[in-house]
Amino acid sequence: MPRENDLVARNVRRFRLERGMSLGELARRSGLSKQTLSKIEQGAGNPTVETLALLGSALDVPARRLLTEWGTPVYVQRHDEGEWSDGAHWSERPLDETYGSGYVRTLVLRLERGANAPETIAPHAAGTLHHLYVITGKLRTGPLNEPVDLSAGDFVRFPGDVPHHHVCLSDRVVAHMVTTLPQLRRFRPIVTNGLAPSG
Repeated sequence: MPRENDLVARNVRRFRLERGMSLGELARRSGLSKQTLSKIEQGAGNPTVETLALLGSALDVPARRLLTEWGTPVYVQRHDEGEWSDGAHWSERPLDETYGSGYVRTLVLRLERGANAPETIAPHAAGTLHHLYVITGKLRTGPLNEPVDLSAGDFVRFPGDVPHHHVCLSDRVVAHMVTTLPQLRRFRPIVTNGLAPSG
């Protein structure tokens, strides 16, 4: 089956499980049969645009997110691969684009060779992504099973919900890092003292 079907299968299952939603509940919300949904989650279905729209509405995500790789791949942009566009008073180089909204943390990261730093950084919450641009120096970073070596001007996006690390390969490194975590709407009410809040 086409790769897109596998992508839809992963995303539908991931979003459904993150919402604590059973296959039956998703069927009820989308108006699709459980058999159809089961085939889609197995990558054996061939969903139409209308089916994707129904699934997106039921999962409370834009349909395009069902066709977007989300939170798993490592994406690298080397310093000579970026494209600059000139404005009236500045030039800009787009680094990456992700969909959705939620928690965003921006920081400047400074590392020195041999400094005491944790060899392994524990996984953050599910869906966390790190977006890192090297300003000066050389750095090895990313998931432990898929590290990448970067130089000044290189950019990488990698999942932060797996064990990862930063290793300084030069005397010093300065990098700009943005951490994003999607904010997903809860479907189940919060229960307090056995009572569900109204509304």
